[in-house]
Amino acid sequence: MGNEKEIRWVGSSYNDLLAFPEEPRRQAGFQLGKIQAGLDPDDWKPFAAVGPSTREIRVKESDGIYRVMYVSKFEEAIYVLHCFQKKTQATSRHDCEIAEVRYRAIVNERKVLQ
Repeated sequence: MGNEKEIRWVGSSYNDLLAFPEEPRRQAGFQLGKIQAGLDPDDWKPFAAVGPSTREIRVKESDGIYRVMYVSKFEEAIYVLHCFQKKTQATSRHDCEIAEVRYRAIVNERKVLQ
């Protein structure tokens, strides 16, 4: 357990996750723990439109559908880009743009540090 990857929350993603109802919040946290341990979440899909290797954890509950977009390809940490409740079948352009901007910020920051 000591070699788990750190989770880095980008922008408001942590507060957005805390705003989820209790059960979806617990499920999302459990799935992030699996990723930290090097495992895949139970229900996920790639979301390359945001950035290479971006994935989306999918949490379905009776009170709604929730998503956690993250990228784990970087050696130093898992970056949680965006947490939100889906209101429609397709992910909204607004939610994609938030995740894209945050992804680009991580890539640019990593370039500066190298």
